[in-house]
Order: sequence, then C-alpha cells, then structure tokens
Amino acid sequence: MLGIAFASGIGPSQAATLVVRGRKTGREISFPIVIVAYEGDRYLVGMLGDKTNWVRNMRADNRAVLVRRKRENVSLEEFFGKRAAILRRYLELAAGARPFFPIDRRAPLGDFERIVDEYPVFRVSPAS
Repeated sequence: MLGIAFASGIGPSQAATLVVRGRKTGREISFPIVIVAYEGDRYLVGMLGDKTNWVRNMRADNRAVLVRRKRENVSLEEFFGKRAAILRRYLELAAGARPFFPIDRRAPLGDFERIVDEYPVFRVSPAS
C-alpha cells in the first residue's frame, strides 16, 4: 500500500516507488523507497543491506523506474563515495529506516563511516 501512496504523490516529498525487474522471474516488482538528494545527485539506500531484494535485482540489471506522480526511467549505479554522509542524510529523511540502523541519525560522521559497507548506496541517473 505504501508504494501505491508514494507513487501517487501521497507521503513525504522524498518518497517514491521503485519498480525493478525481478532477476529470476523477470516480472516487475515495486518497492516503497526514499530518495536522498545530496550534493546535486539523487541516491537510494538499501536499508536492509545486501538482503534487500531491489538491491539484488539492481546488481543484476541496473535499469529501473521511479514513480512519484509520473514514471521516470532511471539507471542505478552502486556508489562508493561519500556514503557516510549519504547514510546520515538518509536517516534524517527516512524515519521508518531508523530501526534497521545500529546508530542514531544524529551520530557523528565517523560512526557512519564504520557501517558504510553494510548498507548499499545507489546513485540515480536518467536512463540512457
């Protein structure tokens, strides 16, 4: 239900629905997601780490659709720079993700540096 609400524009302004193709089934699968704007780019964070299905699907095929009032074809690339700052910003925006992180959203950046390898970050780009 959250994905439908987010796609229609109901919810936080950073909320959207991510539509990906299943790596095994090939079927479209939708996930509610929070888009993190940071230094002029947009990012998505796998709040459950490598266990997140959309993360596994993106590693198999980086094409997806973001839906927030309209559909946007995008490409997601796993991102390894400035992840600590992006994770901290993510926790500021995504209250529902906070229980899945071992640190507080107000923790020093150094604390986030210690957990960056546990939470995949993907940069959003227009589909080519």
